[in-house]
Amino acid sequence: QVQLVESGGGLVQAGGSLRLSCAASGLTFCWYTMGWFRQAPGKEREFVAAIDRSGGTTVYADSVKGRCTISRANAKNTVYLQMNSLKPEDTAVYSCAARYGGRGSDYDYWGQGTQVTVSS
Repeated sequence: QVQLVESGGGLVQAGGSLRLSCAASGLTFCWYTMGWFRQAPGKEREFVAAIDRSGGTTVYADSVKGRCTISRANAKNTVYLQMNSLKPEDTAVYSCAARYGGRGSDYDYWGQGTQVTVSS
Protein backbone atom coordinates (compact mmCIF):
# COMPACT_ATOMS: atom_id res chain seq x y z
CA GLN A 1 0.00 0.00 0.00
CA VAL A 2 1.43 3.32 -1.07
CA GLN A 3 1.54 6.05 1.53
CA LEU A 4 2.68 9.64 1.27
CA VAL A 5 2.82 11.40 4.62
CA GLU A 6 3.47 15.12 4.84
CA SER A 7 4.81 16.95 7.86
CA GLY A 8 6.30 20.30 8.77
CA GLY A 9 3.30 22.55 8.35
CA GLY A 10 2.26 25.09 10.93
CA LEU A 11 1.61 28.71 11.76
CA VAL A 12 4.27 31.22 10.78
CA GLN A 13 4.45 34.98 10.47
CA ALA A 14 4.80 36.65 7.10
CA GLY A 15 8.42 36.65 6.03
CA GLY A 16 9.12 33.44 7.89
CA SER A 17 10.16 30.02 6.65
CA LEU A 18 8.95 26.45 6.81
CA ARG A 19 10.32 23.17 5.55
CA LEU A 20 7.78 20.59 4.52
CA SER A 21 8.64 16.91 4.26
CA CYS A 22 6.86 14.06 2.54
CA ALA A 23 7.81 10.52 3.45
CA ALA A 24 6.88 7.86 0.91
CA SER A 25 6.42 4.14 1.45
CA GLY A 26 5.07 1.23 -0.56
CA LEU A 27 6.60 2.35 -3.86
CA THR A 28 9.99 2.45 -5.52
CA PHE A 29 10.58 6.09 -4.72
CA CYS A 30 13.37 6.73 -7.21
CA TRP A 31 11.06 5.73 -10.08
CA TYR A 32 8.67 8.61 -9.40
CA THR A 33 8.60 12.29 -10.14
CA MET A 34 7.46 14.06 -6.99
CA GLY A 35 5.35 17.16 -6.78
CA TRP A 36 3.97 19.58 -4.24
CA PHE A 37 0.52 21.09 -4.61
CA ARG A 38 -1.56 23.39 -2.44
CA GLN A 39 -5.20 24.21 -1.96
CA ALA A 40 -6.46 27.30 -0.21
CA PRO A 41 -9.99 27.55 1.18
CA GLY A 42 -12.50 28.12 -1.59
CA LYS A 43 -9.88 27.71 -4.30
CA GLU A 44 -8.84 24.93 -6.64
CA ARG A 45 -5.73 22.92 -6.02
CA GLU A 46 -2.70 24.42 -7.68
CA PHE A 47 0.74 23.19 -8.61
CA VAL A 48 3.64 24.44 -6.52
CA ALA A 49 6.77 22.54 -7.55
CA ALA A 50 8.01 19.25 -8.95
CA ILE A 51 11.29 17.36 -9.05
CA ASP A 52 12.31 14.57 -11.39
CA ARG A 53 13.42 11.11 -10.37
CA SER A 54 17.08 11.91 -9.94
CA GLY A 55 16.56 15.36 -8.46
CA GLY A 56 18.36 16.98 -11.36
CA THR A 57 15.41 18.90 -12.75
CA THR A 58 12.96 21.06 -10.85
CA VAL A 59 9.96 23.11 -11.89
CA TYR A 60 8.19 25.84 -9.93
CA ALA A 61 4.99 27.80 -10.16
CA ASP A 62 5.61 31.47 -10.84
CA SER A 63 3.95 32.33 -7.55
CA VAL A 64 6.68 30.60 -5.53
CA LYS A 65 9.70 30.84 -7.82
CA GLY A 66 12.66 32.28 -5.96
CA ARG A 67 11.07 31.65 -2.57
CA CYS A 68 10.72 27.86 -2.55
CA THR A 69 13.12 25.00 -3.16
CA ILE A 70 12.08 21.43 -3.79
CA SER A 71 14.57 18.65 -3.12
CA ARG A 72 14.58 14.92 -2.54
CA ALA A 73 16.57 12.28 -0.73
CA ASN A 74 16.03 9.01 -2.55
CA ALA A 75 17.87 7.08 0.14
CA LYS A 76 15.28 8.31 2.63
CA ASN A 77 12.25 8.08 0.32
CA THR A 78 11.55 11.70 1.16
CA VAL A 79 10.84 14.88 -0.75
CA TYR A 80 11.12 18.33 0.78
CA LEU A 81 9.79 21.81 0.14
CA GLN A 82 11.74 24.65 1.70
CA MET A 83 9.58 27.77 1.76
CA ASN A 84 11.06 31.18 2.54
CA SER A 85 9.71 34.72 2.62
CA LEU A 86 6.25 33.34 3.23
CA LYS A 87 3.24 35.49 2.46
CA PRO A 88 -0.34 35.32 3.77
CA GLU A 89 -1.43 34.18 0.31
CA ASP A 90 0.71 31.07 0.76
CA THR A 91 -1.79 29.86 3.36
CA ALA A 92 -3.13 26.50 2.18
CA VAL A 93 -3.08 22.77 2.68
CA TYR A 94 0.09 21.48 1.04
CA SER A 95 0.10 17.97 -0.40
CA CYS A 96 2.77 15.91 -2.04
CA ALA A 97 2.13 13.59 -4.95
CA ALA A 98 3.98 10.90 -6.90
CA ARG A 99 3.91 10.48 -10.67
CA TYR A 100 5.27 7.49 -12.56
CA GLY A 101 4.54 8.71 -16.05
CA GLY A 102 6.16 11.47 -18.03
CA ARG A 103 5.35 15.17 -18.12
CA GLY A 104 1.67 15.76 -18.66
CA SER A 105 0.53 12.51 -17.14
CA ASP A 106 -1.54 12.38 -14.00
CA TYR A 107 -0.10 11.98 -10.54
CA ASP A 108 -0.72 8.49 -9.27
CA TYR A 109 -0.58 8.90 -5.50
CA TRP A 110 -1.41 11.73 -3.12
CA GLY A 111 -0.80 12.50 0.51
CA GLN A 112 -3.36 13.86 2.94
CA GLY A 113 -1.69 17.22 3.24
CA THR A 114 -0.30 19.49 5.90
CA GLN A 115 -1.71 22.89 6.82
CA VAL A 116 0.42 25.99 6.34
CA THR A 117 -0.92 29.21 7.78
CA VAL A 118 0.90 32.50 7.29
CA SER A 119 -0.20 35.40 9.46
CA SER A 120 0.22 39.00 8.41
